Amino acid sequence: MNGKKLFVVLSLLAAVFMSISDASGARRAKQEIPLTSAAEQLYKQYSDMRTALQAEIEKALPKVDEQQKAAYLKAREAEKAAEAHANATQEALNKNRGHVGLLNHRKGWIGRATKGVAEAKEKLKQAEAMTGDTGEKAKAVKEAQEALAKIQENYDMAASELKKAQAAVDKAKLEEPKLIQDLEAAKEVLAKAQAKTMKTVNELNLQPFLESDKLDAKLAQYQILAETTPPGLAEFAQQGKEQEKLIKKLLADDDLMIQMAVAGGAKGGKYGQAMKIYTDIQKASAKANNGTLQRLALGISLEHAVPIGQRNATGLTNAPKTVDPVKRYLHFEKAYLGGELDPGFTGLSVWDYRMVVNGEEPDEILAWGREMLRNYRPDHISTPDYRWRYVAAVRTEVRYGSQDNKYDKPELQFFQNILMNGGVCGRRAFFGRFILRAFGMPTTARPQRGHAALTHWTPDGWVVCLGGGWGVGRTKYGNDLDFLAHTQARMTEKPFEQVWRAQTVGTVLGEKKVFGFLSGDPDFWNGVALYRQRAIIEEAKAVTLAAVGTDIGEANESKVKEKINAVTITEADRKIVVSKDGVITIPAAASSKPTNSTSKIKFMKTNLGGMQLHYNRLGKPEEFEYTFDAPKAGKYALTARVVTPSWKQHLMVTANGAAEPIDIALPFTVGMWDKTQPVEVSLVKGRNVLRFWRNEPVKGLTIKDFTLRPVS
Repeated sequence: MNGKKLFVVLSLLAAVFMSISDASGARRAKQEIPLTSAAEQLYKQYSDMRTALQAEIEKALPKVDEQQKAAYLKAREAEKAAEAHANATQEALNKNRGHVGLLNHRKGWIGRATKGVAEAKEKLKQAEAMTGDTGEKAKAVKEAQEALAKIQENYDMAASELKKAQAAVDKAKLEEPKLIQDLEAAKEVLAKAQAKTMKTVNELNLQPFLESDKLDAKLAQYQILAETTPPGLAEFAQQGKEQEKLIKKLLADDDLMIQMAVAGGAKGGKYGQAMKIYTDIQKASAKANNGTLQRLALGISLEHAVPIGQRNATGLTNAPKTVDPVKRYLHFEKAYLGGELDPGFTGLSVWDYRMVVNGEEPDEILAWGREMLRNYRPDHISTPDYRWRYVAAVRTEVRYGSQDNKYDKPELQFFQNILMNGGVCGRRAFFGRFILRAFGMPTTARPQRGHAALTHWTPDGWVVCLGGGWGVGRTKYGNDLDFLAHTQARMTEKPFEQVWRAQTVGTVLGEKKVFGFLSGDPDFWNGVALYRQRAIIEEAKAVTLAAVGTDIGEANESKVKEKINAVTITEADRKIVVSKDGVITIPAAASSKPTNSTSKIKFMKTNLGGMQLHYNRLGKPEEFEYTFDAPKAGKYALTARVVTPSWKQHLMVTANGAAEPIDIALPFTVGMWDKTQPVEVSLVKGRNVLRFWRNEPVKGLTIKDFTLRPVS
């Protein structure tokens, strides 16, 4: 068979597959590369395998009583109608309450108009009081009268609209009790409809089948053949003997196929490429064969089956264009074994790992992110509040605003530039997801209308950060409430497999896969899967976490007062050391003012040992002082060991109340430890006071210690 005829045959077969596979799988079935004669045989082999599997699975399926199925379908339709009615009732209530917002807007309008009228009357009064040139006065009076008439017209319109808005609110208040009553009744009807549908699902008696793993290997193998398609497998296999062996090895490994399928399958249906990456990782590291690291290796293999573009510093023109999946694995393996990642990383599932390893950042930038936060804000790493762990750096360090984005440096990578120059919601959410991935925390984008936010894993469930609560956004899986339900079901581990089995049976029978109730109307087996998922979530008593950072999604500083925790600073932390050659070393924690953390100045444990001082970028500037004894009078060279995440920073200092302050230019350390250039201060023998302060605008600064070296 020549290439052209083969292409036609494959195209026809693709049309057949479209009826029993999802739309993306159907698109992949269209071949662009003609198959060799050997690959044609493989293609036939895979097609026959898929046909045989479908027959075996259908034969093994439990018999569904048609009357019970009809009862389920009827209950499902009643539930959909009840849900539509509840939604419409909620919308009516929301619209009714919206009149209050309009009234407030009209009040603002009338307020501005009232002020405008007063100002216009004052200008008219001033014009009428003018002396001198009568022509000039007449002109001024006329202009003032015209301006007053115009603003008076605006005032009259505002007053009229305010009256209408007030009438609408008065009417709405009268209607609201009935609307609330209607909504409560609609919710009650919906709850009863949902309970009835769940009852009809349970009466289908499919639970024993869904709880059994006997069919798992066949279901997984069918899913692989359906998602990648037999032509797709053949195309990969014809690349060489090694590729053909990889496909053969995969289709013979039941446990691996099940792991892949339950974890969401290979990205883009590229199971051959996923198998190659997985094998290459295991060749590169013997540790990738079991436990945490095996799951990590598989997560990388599935997610990187379609290459992920690498976001390099714009100045690095010869950097790799895509992320190397083997190097990505080795990077996380080293970080994991070195204790650099979050403790929760150990117990993540393959599906979870996919949302850790899918970043566009180079591996060295992941390492930079961890080191930067350890140096600069170790308190964000140690906080017990998992909702803000790591990602609190967005709240405290990434200034809201895009005015400085034009100063991004080509030698710095994207996320380093965000830390340096800030950004609006998009850049802040990007940085939040990056720093979470750096520490091994699963995260994904969760945009909402007109705003970028993120959601991330915690041991207690997924939480939305920097955006509105669940129900107003989307993820790559569709509606964010569907994503939430999916994560809650997956956290149960074994019970979730029932959801996967039912959905895969749906695939075998030609149903379109539906991720959640809000993402589409499920056919029979997908419906069974989603109702089983709902039951699993209820049985697990899953808790939905409230969103955090909702007030700073598009603001620089939170309105929520941050709790200031007192810290224990020991005498050893405060000990000022004078060496034999007269060098004075003052720990940053030895401050005589303040002596404990404030809203601006925070003392925290440092990874260098002891304590460090962090000068917060938020809030009003605050002074801090050090009182110490010098062994002799004279000039001293003052340096400080610091971390700065942004450029153009300064620290002012005076010694013993000197009239002229000294400006210490702080180096831009890009989050690493470095020393300032020395400045000269004059000390007296005995007691001295160094007073430090900063001028606005203030950027974040961390200090470990100061050194005073006698100048010869």
